[in-house]
Amino acid sequence: MRIAFLALLCGLAFSSSASAADRAKPNIVFILADDLGWTDLGCQGSKYYETPHIDALAAKGLRFTNGYTCGPNCQPTRATLMSGQYGPRTGIYTVGSIDRFNWQSRPLRPVDNVVKLPLKVTTIAQAMKSAGYATGMFGKWHLGEDPQHHPSARGFDEAIASAGKHFDFATNPKTAYPKGTYLADFLTDKAVDFIDRHQKQPFFLYLPHFGVHSPFQAKDDIKKKFASKEGVGGHKDPTYAAMIASVDESVGRVMAKLNELKLAEDTLVIFSSDNGGVGGYVRDGLKKTGDVTDNAPLRSGKGSLYEGGTRVPFIFHWPGKIPVGISETPIIGLDLYPTFLALGSGTPPKDQPLDGVDLTGHLKSGGTEPLAREALYWHFPGYLGAGMGMWRTTPAGAIRKGDYKLLEFFEDNRVELYNLKDDPSQLKDISKAQPERAKELQTQLAAWRIQVNAPMPTKNTPTKKKK
Repeated sequence: MRIAFLALLCGLAFSSSASAADRAKPNIVFILADDLGWTDLGCQGSKYYETPHIDALAAKGLRFTNGYTCGPNCQPTRATLMSGQYGPRTGIYTVGSIDRFNWQSRPLRPVDNVVKLPLKVTTIAQAMKSAGYATGMFGKWHLGEDPQHHPSARGFDEAIASAGKHFDFATNPKTAYPKGTYLADFLTDKAVDFIDRHQKQPFFLYLPHFGVHSPFQAKDDIKKKFASKEGVGGHKDPTYAAMIASVDESVGRVMAKLNELKLAEDTLVIFSSDNGGVGGYVRDGLKKTGDVTDNAPLRSGKGSLYEGGTRVPFIFHWPGKIPVGISETPIIGLDLYPTFLALGSGTPPKDQPLDGVDLTGHLKSGGTEPLAREALYWHFPGYLGAGMGMWRTTPAGAIRKGDYKLLEFFEDNRVELYNLKDDPSQLKDISKAQPERAKELQTQLAAWRIQVNAPMPTKNTPTKKKK
């Protein structure tokens, strides 16, 4: 009897300790916009778009002015976020097949693209689930939606994938909703319900909106608000502004739910975008018209390895844990995987190198603790068209080290070098003025490609596209 009683006491003590440990783990909410540009927020400088909820998040959190994605478009960024790895490790570099654009007319054949996140990858959701988290995802997955690759099979306890349209949208799995529902509202409904039901345990919520990706569709009442507003600095489209406002409303609703449940101080909230905005092409001479936004002062936009394609808003909010401020330290989406693991006392996956760094110390220091990293890298061995026979990018790679960013173009091995501190618009190529620095960075970029086994495009005999 005494032994049984002691065993019961030990069991209760263990249970109490385990639940206390779980309560010590922060909830994590990661809200990802789609195609939202670096300046598409009020807190990032826009004088036309209105984002009061995201601005409030930034005003009470740590905002990074040099936040980056690993790819210049949707799919590689999402693969990186889920795997914690640079693109060459997963084989996901772009969206869809290499035949999406007419590479046959160019001197290089792109590297074949993987279109589903390989099943050997342990996702951040699987890692967080193993660490005791309830996991949910509602929105654009873009890494395979067959039963094996669907997010519900990749570590998410609950998952509804949807993208493609903002009204009359399809969901996987099929989910009923009232006619006329706007996708951003639907996804937010699911997100706040998930928070409500899992408030008693640590949760990891991934809310990847399809907004503000094309087709450009918005709610009429919000569009009317911007219809008579004068545009500023390339920000002038009422429909696009209304789409941004809907994403902002979503952030506000999530924060309201956390505050209602008194969970805000126990929750790290991150807001970012998957790549640069769909603009800057007219300034670059790639198009005559058609930019829906502008990433100025950054050069170019989505689909480019210039800053406008890869630099994005990055905001971290955690009252009492992360001081309010602004950090100029370069960070990248790769860093979220090891950071979430550290915060959730998770275990890194075996045989899966993580390429990012844990941001915990930097975040809690308010951006003063240095990161143990030399450089950031990009590898894009394919083509992205811009129309009119122009290209947002040809096969290229890039490295950022300190204030300097070098781009290497694989068709002719040409390089461009920029000092981003002095020239964030990348207007002055200083590769010829600083040949030694350019050579050093190009050599370091080549060494990194060997390290991650990055395949290179191969020679092609250009041919005209058959009509």
